Amino acid sequence: MARQHDEQAIALAGLFQAVSLVEQIARRGMVAQNSFETSIASLFASNPKLTEDVYGGARDLPYNLSLGLKQMQELVDKRAGGINPDVMRYALTLIQLERKLAARPDMMDEIGKRLDQLEQKARYFGEQPSDESTATDTAPADPSIYTHSNVIAGIASLYQDTLSTFTIRVQVGGDPRHLQNSENAARIRALLLAGIRAVILWRQVGGKRWHLFFFRSRVRPSLQKFHTGEL
Repeated sequence: MARQHDEQAIALAGLFQAVSLVEQIARRGMVAQNSFETSIASLFASNPKLTEDVYGGARDLPYNLSLGLKQMQELVDKRAGGINPDVMRYALTLIQLERKLAARPDMMDEIGKRLDQLEQKARYFGEQPSDESTATDTAPADPSIYTHSNVIAGIASLYQDTLSTFTIRVQVGGDPRHLQNSENAARIRALLLAGIRAVILWRQVGGKRWHLFFFRSRVRPSLQKFHTGEL
């Protein structure tokens, strides 16, 4: 059970990181590149051996998911000011959206196919060969290939063609100067899809909505492991 809780905590950290980045782009127009690359690359980790591999592996997890883990720690500790309400709202909306998506296997298939196509595009722009001798089931060592502007635009278009068609939508608030920038809008949509990927992962490792009512007791031991490197 402890292992399952660790996996659920990793997935939730992925979710909170993605939506925190959305909030940062909307408010400030900029984010830490490493966090952004980690979240986007998770979309292309389609057959990970371990949950940690979705976010770059156990060794680098505390660094790659530092923003998401920080948000979770603030929730657990009830720190002054607490987690940004927009971040929490985005996360809860994505959990609702994932349930809608789960009822549409045709849409899931479409997302999978188009992500495969985008991965080939990313490898082309990153000048990385895609033959079986070099390709792996997890994200490449250099996730920056997935944040090429053309790839981000493709992910954003994918989000618009699929998740944006549901009546439930993520209403992103922020500075109009940043929200009206086309590149920022594309990054936000790509991150929202990364958030959905994290929710799917959370469900796959046993996460359920009612678990959120016991959030602190369920994730506190796992967060301690991440901080001490015991995972």
